[in-house]
Amino acid sequence: MRTIFHAAGVAAILAASMVPAMAASPQCISVSDIKGQTIEDRGKAIVFQMRNGTYMRNTLKGSCPDLVFDGFVWTIHGGANQVCENMQSLRVLRSGEVCVLGKFEQVPKPVKPG
Repeated sequence: MRTIFHAAGVAAILAASMVPAMAASPQCISVSDIKGQTIEDRGKAIVFQMRNGTYMRNTLKGSCPDLVFDGFVWTIHGGANQVCENMQSLRVLRSGEVCVLGKFEQVPKPVKPG
């Protein structure tokens, strides 16, 4: 009997610890709110300039070097006008390379090398 209560208690603790991770929804940005973008770190990140003046950096899940030279198109599923971290991909126009978004983070305005 004591073992059953112990197992039930452990299961409840594990379930409770997983709830915050599962409940956190990915951060998304609206494609129409993007004013421009800059490719950083040789195709490892994209900094999006938003229409409201903020900057959102996305570190891609893998290196995407062709982004440095060519434009891209979003692969948007379900007709939504949003791109979401860890869920969205983009395709480089000329090479066809596919890149997957990682986490978004708000960053200060990038300093242009001068």
